[in-house]
Amino acid sequence: MKKPNENTLTLFANELDAIKKETTDQIGEKDAKYIRKIVKIQRSLEIAGRGSLFFSLNPIFWVTGTICLSLSKILENMEIGHNVMHGQYDWMNDQALNSKTYEWDNACESKSWARTHNFIHHTYNNILGKDKDIGYGVMRINEKQEWKPRHVFQILHSFLLASFFEWGVGLHEMQADEIRDGKVKLKDKFPILKSFIKKASRQFFKDYVFFPILTGPALIPTLFANMTANLARNLWSSAVIFCGHFPDGTHVFTEHECKNESQGHWYYRQILGSANFSGGKLIHLMSGHLSFQIEHHLFPDVPAHRYQEMAPKVKKVCEKYGISYNSGPFLKQYMTVLKKIHLHSSPQMKSS
Repeated sequence: MKKPNENTLTLFANELDAIKKETTDQIGEKDAKYIRKIVKIQRSLEIAGRGSLFFSLNPIFWVTGTICLSLSKILENMEIGHNVMHGQYDWMNDQALNSKTYEWDNACESKSWARTHNFIHHTYNNILGKDKDIGYGVMRINEKQEWKPRHVFQILHSFLLASFFEWGVGLHEMQADEIRDGKVKLKDKFPILKSFIKKASRQFFKDYVFFPILTGPALIPTLFANMTANLARNLWSSAVIFCGHFPDGTHVFTEHECKNESQGHWYYRQILGSANFSGGKLIHLMSGHLSFQIEHHLFPDVPAHRYQEMAPKVKKVCEKYGISYNSGPFLKQYMTVLKKIHLHSSPQMKSS
């Protein structure tokens, strides 16, 4: 697809800015009620899950508790934690929902997430050499990435990353791939490692020591329930993020292509480097509305539940200016991601 000229990109940016203003002008009590309702639902699910696990020697209570706890963790990470830490609700002046003070139910420290995700990833989305989320230092998902022998096993690596996603994200700022390649010294990362160990230890103690012991005779079933809930959350959140960034049709850019870029070009890059997936209200909710990844990359500080109403307007503007708008069913998008991971495990193979 041919890049629009700068005058066209300026007009394009103006129309997207207008969509954002139209939405932000409406933000208020409706949005505050929404997020507080979601927090209430999440806490109710967690209480129901934790309570059921006291009786988890009974398989019915174990299944009920595990499902409730899984849903609670997914909601807290996706619709609450991720969006709150983007500052989407800072305007409420509620310390419990403020990006500067929120600490989520995750092995990754919130401040580390803000540095790697909110700043680096969102600023340099899909710029090779700048955006560390391109393959997470584990996968080769574009032919512009240098192939290395370890990529032969990247299907396995991608599965392990998905299964232990919160731990991988927690260590993301360590830049293990660059330490391995000798580009970064391990000793320079000790402060980050120290913060990670502190947060991860608290998370591990809570899920795998405190709550299981609290249930007494049901300690072992509770331990496995917590492991299952975390696994479910990790697999789901990684799938959502992979579908938002790696499907067929998403573009990877070089630093040269993005040098001195205008606001219009920045919008253009965010759209081409992201992808949406379709579904019902439940899938949007459980994905933290990252099913609208394009809108999220354009407007990361707008309450995410607003993206669904913004998406048709954004798509219409993209069509007007001949800019690709990547969207498709969740399963279809995910299958193209798996295909891409497989294809790029070989130096000879390229994505279709």
